[in-house]
Amino acid sequence: MLPPPAITLHDAQPLRHRVVLITGGAQGIGRGIAQAVLGAGGSVMIGDLDTQAGRACLAEWKVGQRARFRRLDVSREASVRRWVKIAVDHFGHIDGLVNNAGIADPHRGPLIELSLADWNRYLATNLTGAFLCSKHALPFLVQTNGAIVNIASTRALQSEPDTEGYAASKGGLLALSHALAISVGPAVRVNAILPGWIATDDWRKAEARKLPKLEPEDHSQHPAGRVGTPRDVGALAVYLLSAQSSFVTGQSFVLDGGMTVKMQYL
Repeated sequence: MLPPPAITLHDAQPLRHRVVLITGGAQGIGRGIAQAVLGAGGSVMIGDLDTQAGRACLAEWKVGQRARFRRLDVSREASVRRWVKIAVDHFGHIDGLVNNAGIADPHRGPLIELSLADWNRYLATNLTGAFLCSKHALPFLVQTNGAIVNIASTRALQSEPDTEGYAASKGGLLALSHALAISVGPAVRVNAILPGWIATDDWRKAEARKLPKLEPEDHSQHPAGRVGTPRDVGALAVYLLSAQSSFVTGQSFVLDGGMTVKMQYL
């Protein structure tokens, strides 16, 4: 007779000794993910265009060598290559990559007025950036059986008017995620998170930090009863980066407080 399955104890710090690279990690959702990784015992290399915000994170976190920052432009391959190399040189290995950097403003007016430059800017930052970072991190992630988490958006599934550039780039991230999961599995797992309304005003650099202006109606329209926070995204990212999700790959996780399953009537 086989013995019964054992009770598995949960690791209080599931990312101990793990190093995670996070793009756009100095403010907003990226900062929330970085702090969640640190709280789970991991180390982080954050990259961001805003050097002031990145350096401020290190000063505020006070975690010593467990956190590093370098300026990063995800749309430029030389910048990405240099950023990954600095991380490997400092930490010695890479266990996770979070492709979070992106243009936050989805609205650019009617499609017939959308310039090719703006369209290309969405794709370069939101989609090509994830491709470049994955390309240069993968050789190291393969060595550690690491994981990639792409931060997409619920706008990859549903839209408001005049958001074609943003929606297309986030939809592309979903396709990139499942295609890459098939290509690099089982050595590396790849998943995507689709955040809905996440309030980030109080997760900015100090001079821009303020309490979000939210009304009761903003919270009550969510079946979960509130607007999301960067901590919510960070908690899911930690799970997807850790060994606890070792059977999860190629998946897209909607994180929107239930909004996309709520029927809407006028």
